[in-house]
Amino acid sequence: MIISLIVAMDEKRGIGWKGKVPWRLSSDLRRFRELTMGHHIIVGRKTFQSIGKPLTGRQTIIVTGNPDFTAEGCLVVHSLEEAIDLAKSRGESEAFICGGARIYADAITKAQRFYLTTVHAQVESDTWFPEWDESAWTMKQTSDHEVDDKDEYASTFALLEAGEGFRI
Repeated sequence: MIISLIVAMDEKRGIGWKGKVPWRLSSDLRRFRELTMGHHIIVGRKTFQSIGKPLTGRQTIIVTGNPDFTAEGCLVVHSLEEAIDLAKSRGESEAFICGGARIYADAITKAQRFYLTTVHAQVESDTWFPEWDESAWTMKQTSDHEVDDKDEYASTFALLEAGEGFRI
C-alpha cells in the first residue's frame, strides 16, 4: 500500500488558522477530491472536527488519543500505525494522510508520495506543516494555477516521491 501525504501550505508552511483552512482555492479542493475519491483518508480528531463530517466517497480513519471518541460513518483508531494497518487490511492501494500537523509529523517519514499544493502567499496561521527536507524528495510533476474568481491566491500543485533513506 502506498502512503501519501496530501497538503496545501503557504510559503511559510502555514496550513491552518483557528481550525480552518486559511484560504479559498477551489482548484485545490477539486484536486483533493479527485485524488482521494474511493480511498481511505487518515486525519487527526481536530482535523476531522474542522471538516465536521465524513467525506462522501471516502472512508475516513480518525486518529485520536481519546478512547471514548466516536464519529458516525468513520473508523476511529489511536495511533497512526493502527490507521495505516487498518487501511491496508481493508485492501487499500493508496491511503492519504490529510492532517493535522501532528499526524503529518508522524507520517512524513512513512510516506512514499507527497501531493503538495504551495499557496503563493504568507497568510495568518496558527498551525504549520512540520519542517521537512525537500532534498529527500524527487519532484515528479508540477502545475501552476493563477488567481481567478474561485482561487484567491496563485498556487502550484506538485507530486513528489520519497528518496531512499528519507528522514525528516
